[in-house]
Amino acid sequence: MIKVTVWNENVHEREVEEIKEIYPNGIHNVIKDFLDKDGEFVVRTATLEQEEHGLTDEVLNDTDVLIWWGHAYHDMVSDEVVQKVYNRVLAGMGLVALHSAHFAKIFRKLLGTACDLQWSHITRKEVIWTILKNHPIAKGIPEHFILENEELYSEPFGIPQPDELVFIGWFEGGYVFRSGCCYQRGNGKIFYFQPGHETFPIFYNETIQQIIKNATKWANSDIVENWNDGCPELHEHIIDF
Repeated sequence: MIKVTVWNENVHEREVEEIKEIYPNGIHNVIKDFLDKDGEFVVRTATLEQEEHGLTDEVLNDTDVLIWWGHAYHDMVSDEVVQKVYNRVLAGMGLVALHSAHFAKIFRKLLGTACDLQWSHITRKEVIWTILKNHPIAKGIPEHFILENEELYSEPFGIPQPDELVFIGWFEGGYVFRSGCCYQRGNGKIFYFQPGHETFPIFYNETIQQIIKNATKWANSDIVENWNDGCPELHEHIIDF
């Protein structure tokens, strides 16, 4: 069983009626529900307003993969918690970053860039194309699928070149976006997935759900205890040729 923590700001769903109607129990609980039905995950949730944002040492040490949805409150996440998550990812905890989590402190810290992009409040139809059909995250996903309404994200996207690009999005008007990006940092696997604007029922879409399930399984890896990201003293080794 893969131990998953789904993190969500959980602010919009409590304060904006339009969003509350779509996600009355929060985006995190919708994700938890469909992961629970898969049978391969043990899932807990964590939110911004909780102590340490719900990401205590006990929780992080019991998490194989962290799913992160963020939007407007990135700066409210404490740097201390970000550092703890960062250390866990380097040690092997997977991270699945959804939608506006490209601006999350943890995502920017791991990628080392501003992760900026072009966007618009004007929503568009999006066609998501599967361009690495044999990738584990693309298992069971069609060649392409359509989201009738999604927030427009567009290149240029200020990220390092992905290790693997699984999906690319095309929006009405000709805009394109790298919608499904894989990275490895230390021992940890990272997947960024663009769809998921809070004013649309994106996380009820079965194809979106399958991608998130696939990504969570892909991001699961062995965690190295006592991971050292520093530069230990070099000891001379004798190699006998």
